[in-house]
Amino acid sequence: MAQEHHSLTRLAVALTAAVLLSGCPAPSLRPASPSNSSAGPLYPAPPSPSAPSQRAPPPPRENRLSPATGSLVTQARTLMSHGDFDGASSTLDRALRIEPNNPLLWIELGRLRLAETDAHQAEGCGRKALALASGDQGTQRQAGRLLADALRAQRRNQEAHEVESQPFMQ
Repeated sequence: MAQEHHSLTRLAVALTAAVLLSGCPAPSLRPASPSNSSAGPLYPAPPSPSAPSQRAPPPPRENRLSPATGSLVTQARTLMSHGDFDGASSTLDRALRIEPNNPLLWIELGRLRLAETDAHQAEGCGRKALALASGDQGTQRQAGRLLADALRAQRRNQEAHEVESQPFMQ
């Protein structure tokens, strides 16, 4: 038993010497308290994606019609030009069922409502299109023009002027 104890002591001395010679810190039997830790993290955290200096501006967005809705818009315009407002309206409703969040379709429907002299409905379409067009200045401008026209048709000229003075309208 004494010989076994002596072997373990020699092994412990040898391991301690190996650790010291390797330059690695010896393992602590007690966990280090966070207040005693003066060194920072071993690896720095990656930069936050929301850091202002690191964030690239988002690419400009451009709304487009899908081939299906583009075809329906062409059909609706043809119907409008022949005075078939009901047919144009149902055709645009079909297009909106396909792409309900496409501001270009809301602009088309608003133009149709203005042609039908329903300025109140045209205003609602213009506001919806403007809300959906964020990031696409060209579409925002079209929606703003529709909204201003609808407001003027309701004799709300001051509000129309306010819409036209917005930065996206320049």
